[in-house]
Amino acid sequence: MTPTTADELASGVRDRRIERVSPLTTPQSLIERLPLDPAMAELVVAGRAETHAILQGTDDRLLVVVGPCSVHDAAAALDYAQRLSEKASELAADLCVAMRVYFEKPRTTTGWKGLINDPHLDGSGDVDTGLRTSRELLLEVLALGLPIGCEFLDPITPQYISDTVAWGAIGARTTESQVHRQLGSGLSMPVGFKNRTDGNVQVAVDAVRAAAAKHSFAGVDFNGTPAILHTSGNPDGHVILRGGDGMPNHDRAGVAAALAKLRAAGLPERVVIDASHANSGKDHTCQPAVAAEIAAQVAAGSRAIVGVMLESFLVAGRQELGRGEHLTYGQSITDACMDWDTTVDVLDALAASARARRAVV
Repeated sequence: MTPTTADELASGVRDRRIERVSPLTTPQSLIERLPLDPAMAELVVAGRAETHAILQGTDDRLLVVVGPCSVHDAAAALDYAQRLSEKASELAADLCVAMRVYFEKPRTTTGWKGLINDPHLDGSGDVDTGLRTSRELLLEVLALGLPIGCEFLDPITPQYISDTVAWGAIGARTTESQVHRQLGSGLSMPVGFKNRTDGNVQVAVDAVRAAAAKHSFAGVDFNGTPAILHTSGNPDGHVILRGGDGMPNHDRAGVAAALAKLRAAGLPERVVIDASHANSGKDHTCQPAVAAEIAAQVAAGSRAIVGVMLESFLVAGRQELGRGEHLTYGQSITDACMDWDTTVDVLDALAASARARRAVV
């Protein structure tokens, strides 16, 4: 039968490939249910201020963002956070340690997309539960006194969790995206932009420039209402070097090349270096050697290296999701990670490099 009304016509062309629509809690509702207490809010503000000072060179410590590739088990992540909190306090004079608490996993093709998208690890897509579980964990990590580092992928997600985050990242697959550059310009914390997966650093430099500018774009407000968001720009953008196409860029030549691009763009000459991904050949056992090479540059006096990223969990390596048996507690289901004992050694070495730089400078 031929449609006769506007509604019938619209329903015939709209959402043709949407199987179902589920209600989603508004940011305001979730945050009112799981609010920051004053001590947590103070920690977030302090973490952002310390990161800003490190980027500006007024704090000579090294920023270290360390933790699982992505969180799939909140209990194991909290176990890790308890250990990291003690170690971070021990090394606080030399390192500003933020726990890597990543809930969204960008995929080149397909795969598990992270705790927010799939908290039950079964493809059910229960985003509402994922957001609640993620925020609960973030509050528990803050309660341990740890600042939080988080990658932002979905442009709506920050409204639910960004008030807990001291340092943000835009990943290699989205750093060239205008949507994510606009998002970075409005985020309330310092934001790092990774070089592209093929190793192209210029796109990250361009992203830093774009995020420093003002933007207006469509999004949702605190109440979950569609709105036009007008940003003031983020002056704390910076490049993250993660290598690409099998080639590292954490060495002196790679750092020098990145700094030259920043200089040509009129941007501050500062980089955070990811010791994982292509810089380690995606081999978690190589991360300590990569971190050692970074530490050597820092110890020699490099002030341009302001931070390091490490992928670390309780148990070394990775495991496959859906292998038909129980998962190993504390082992990654995405990228392979260093184990805890190895992480302690790497953190000690990085702290020593920061002390050595202080003496040299």
